[in-house]
Amino acid sequence: MILALGRIAIMANYGDKTHDAVANNAVNGEIAESPIDRIAKLLAGDKKVKVAGIDCDGILRGKIIHKSKFLSSLESGFGMSSAIFGWDMHDVLYTEETSLTSADSGYQDFTAVIDLDSFRRLPFEDNIAFFLLHFYIQEKPVFADGRGLVKALSNNLADSGYKGLAGVELEFMNFQTPSQDGYSSSTDRPNLAAFLANNAPKALRPVTAGAFGYSATRPIMAKQYFHDIFDQSLELDCPIEGWHTESGPCVYEAALAVSQVSHMADNVALFKSVFSTNAVKSTGLIYLSRLVCKSVGVQHNITPCFMAKPIQGLPGNSGHIHVSLTTKEGQNVFVRETPDADPRWPDMAYLSDTGRHFLAGIISALPDIMPLLAPNVNSYKRLVENYWAPVSVSWGFEDRLASIRLVAPPSCKPSATRFEIRVPGADIHPHYALSAIFYAGLRGIKNKMQITIPPESARPKETPAERLPNTLEAALGRFGAKDSVARQILGDEFVDFFTVSRRHELRQWREAVTDWEFSRYIETV
Repeated sequence: MILALGRIAIMANYGDKTHDAVANNAVNGEIAESPIDRIAKLLAGDKKVKVAGIDCDGILRGKIIHKSKFLSSLESGFGMSSAIFGWDMHDVLYTEETSLTSADSGYQDFTAVIDLDSFRRLPFEDNIAFFLLHFYIQEKPVFADGRGLVKALSNNLADSGYKGLAGVELEFMNFQTPSQDGYSSSTDRPNLAAFLANNAPKALRPVTAGAFGYSATRPIMAKQYFHDIFDQSLELDCPIEGWHTESGPCVYEAALAVSQVSHMADNVALFKSVFSTNAVKSTGLIYLSRLVCKSVGVQHNITPCFMAKPIQGLPGNSGHIHVSLTTKEGQNVFVRETPDADPRWPDMAYLSDTGRHFLAGIISALPDIMPLLAPNVNSYKRLVENYWAPVSVSWGFEDRLASIRLVAPPSCKPSATRFEIRVPGADIHPHYALSAIFYAGLRGIKNKMQITIPPESARPKETPAERLPNTLEAALGRFGAKDSVARQILGDEFVDFFTVSRRHELRQWREAVTDWEFSRYIETV
């Protein structure tokens, strides 16, 4: 297989000077240094390299390989088991086989292709060199590979004359990591999995108690942890634009700096992986959300939690997604130069025709793409009234209670015009969610779709808005239907595969005996 190698993304301490120098040499008739030669120079002092791909739960799956193996794999890739797309987040094989992986095929290897543009070093793991992967099978992209989906999306946007920009806000709760026996000794080895095997989740202690959003003082109670996350995000080339406490017991919110959609998808996955509890095998932990050998949370004996709804009776952890389109020159295409003198609704006065079509596409698709915005059983526990989470197909100018918030002049500068999709929780698979949102919007542009529902400010109170699916099972019914918008924008293979993975998740939930059931029925029946 012949693979095209893109230019190498050099870390911030190198800048783009290496690439510029190579380009200048080529112009001057000198022999340009190959990407492989440049990578070899960058890794001159390394003995090993860490590589990882992203599975259908948004989890990093990877390994460390010897530098010689890494360099020899740059042109042809290397084999990696397809089982990572055939099992769930706890490595349990799906109860139904898929067209992608099966026992009949022996869970054959995919070809893992190293993405040179993803190069960075992991500051929390002895500065080891790190690269992300794309997956291929028989020289074709694996259709369930989220990074492949976003790569195809970026190409689609470019072919249409656009660049996609995105920003994501992630909320997460932080717990003190207990030992197997709890919190009685500060010297015992942390062992969250063993603790939860014998204790209810409510026995976990948040790092700080009580709700105190935007507190200027609460971060001081976990000062080193709080600042390490911010600082090491910068080192990882995953910058945080805004960083503060949210309402809830030790809830933090990170607004990741806006970037091109492919970069943002990777940054969300890396941020969650880097700063979650991360299944450190050497300490006996079983991963809760993402797998990386070392993390800031582990260093501080803190377990960050990206579940959509960790605690009943409190707001959940959101994962709001901001999206916009620009021309290749960087001009925002969602905004009008001057306001519409006679808009159908005042909310859309500054929204361009392209922006209106894009919004109409998302509104039309929203109920059908819910499993990609709310992928887990727990996701739907967050989407309830009175907790700052949307429950209906709705939109509005600067409306934080709607599913889609329009941010436009006069509340922002024209270049910042965008849509905030407020349905997702922090448990999203970023590549899947961003692909679904942008493809839905592009469908609206292509078909010149019109906005069919009024903004919430203009909706008659006696006319109820369409409700979003309120369970994963209901969402899968819309997602997998023959006429689903999801099938139109993402294809049958992907929809069928992801449906199997979510039906498996539902089965795990149905067969579980919960604390609520045990407490309710142990004496009464």
